[in-house]
Amino acid sequence: MTAGRRLSRDEFHAKVSGFDRADLVKILWTLYWRGSAPVRERIEDLLEPQAKGARALARQQPPDAGQVLARVTEFAALARSGAYLAGDRRVSRQERTRWRTTFRTLAQDSIRALSGDDVNTAVRAVSVLVDLACETREYDYFRSEDPMEAARFVVSDAVAAMWARLRDTEGAGAMVEQAVKDLVRWERRWGWTRRGDGRVSAQEVSLASTLDGLLVVPDLWTLAARTYGDAVDEAVRKRAGSRRGRSQAELAQDLSQWNSVLVSRLSGPQHDELVDRLSAHPALARTLTDVPADT
Repeated sequence: MTAGRRLSRDEFHAKVSGFDRADLVKILWTLYWRGSAPVRERIEDLLEPQAKGARALARQQPPDAGQVLARVTEFAALARSGAYLAGDRRVSRQERTRWRTTFRTLAQDSIRALSGDDVNTAVRAVSVLVDLACETREYDYFRSEDPMEAARFVVSDAVAAMWARLRDTEGAGAMVEQAVKDLVRWERRWGWTRRGDGRVSAQEVSLASTLDGLLVVPDLWTLAARTYGDAVDEAVRKRAGSRRGRSQAELAQDLSQWNSVLVSRLSGPQHDELVDRLSAHPALARTLTDVPADT
């Protein structure tokens, strides 16, 4: 049979006419187990047509956040252990080549889980994946020249969805405190892909600009500034106790756009003390006022 050409109905029936029931069940099981999600769903609908409506309704509901977090946590732990790079019985050879599909499915499920009731657990799932995405710029967890480009994971989109959901469920103040900590932890001046020239990179935006669009009340900027100094202090402390992570100079460069945006929003004498504190911070002093907001 020529590659790319589908069998006609008669040709298909002729080829399977010699198979017994056990052979056909084996073929169907292989297709079901190894096929894509739409293929599995189609087979389930054919096997149980009476439950098709219920399954369709269930697929529209957000996935269980706890189950998603468990899967995401396991995936990240296996990746960090090197299981997706070399022979490891915990990850099959086929799964090592399909890691990008697994990553993409976990990302989609994590973001969908944000619309459910257990928002905090869904936020943790998204956070685990963003942490992993940041690490893949420097560490080889998968056989890929540019892991996030291969996985089609746009970090800024996932973070924006998470922050917006936190604002809607926890309130603007709680969102700001969490978002500022996340920004310090995840912001990368050149994005989250390695090459910075692919389809994913073209869709990325800075977390500084994302958070800027969410802070529509002046008081939120004051809260953001107060939280920011503490978050930077914490990042510096963590770096001091570990060989991994960004240097102080790298951290300052990654946060340069946010520094400029923040200073521009903290105009007026009532903010002088906050600006002075940030300006004196050794991790920020060189970039706090030197980088234009649109960099």
